[in-house]
Amino acid sequence: MLKQRVITAVLLLLVLLPALFYRDPGPFSFLALLFMAAAAWEWARLNGFNLPASYLVGAACALACAVLWWAGWLAQTLPQFWLVAGAVWVLLGAWVLRAGVPAWGQLNRSFRLLVGLLALVVTWLAVAQAKLIGTNFLLSVFALVWVADIGAYFAGRTWGGRLVTRKLAASISPGKSWEGVWGGMVAVLLLAWAWTRFDLWAQPDVPSFYSHLAERGVVFLVIACLFMAAMSVVGDLFESLVKRSAGAKDSSRLLPGHGGVLDRVDALLPSLPLAMMLYTF
Repeated sequence: MLKQRVITAVLLLLVLLPALFYRDPGPFSFLALLFMAAAAWEWARLNGFNLPASYLVGAACALACAVLWWAGWLAQTLPQFWLVAGAVWVLLGAWVLRAGVPAWGQLNRSFRLLVGLLALVVTWLAVAQAKLIGTNFLLSVFALVWVADIGAYFAGRTWGGRLVTRKLAASISPGKSWEGVWGGMVAVLLLAWAWTRFDLWAQPDVPSFYSHLAERGVVFLVIACLFMAAMSVVGDLFESLVKRSAGAKDSSRLLPGHGGVLDRVDALLPSLPLAMMLYTF
């Protein structure tokens, strides 16, 4: 299993890193489109659609992204659009934590499919726009999700259940604790401090997400980082809810040793649109 994980990770890096650091945003946007299409295929399978229908859903996701690309949405600011997308994710997050797994299975299957498809297309638009802004900006948003996850893991392993006995969302993901969430938040604040210092020193052509937030004051930076760290957990919980409802451990086996594409991008689903919301406003 470890060998599989390492090989898959190396192959992904060999494909993604050159596109990520390439000046033209086209190659990375195209790779992101393929990943979102694969995630849409997984989403359809998790929500009870057969294999041919799932392939059609994946193709529909790719087509929707391509249409937005062709229509020039990547170069548009879209502040109202990102505000609505962010508000939907906040409301969805509140619903997920409150309703739990049984409520998801009671929703109409076509509605569940549409929710996932829209989330993936919006995420693609967010990642493509972030790449168009600049690699430093996009990478800083990616790092926020990664660091929040790492901080939550170690804080949860060390202090989980010691300060708050009640689980974060026991019916969705029993292993997650409030201490883990707080640990992830602290890790993100440290990352924001370090990255803003780096931007001041390196003077990159495009400032990071954190430097952009810091332009509105330290208080705004702190609040925004705490909010983003919390919403990355919501993305993780949302996918866990869908998998638990479907009785699946992983979203698929497309990435040997790592599960599926959704397993790798779940926390990015709310984080990227919310980052664009904060950037455009």
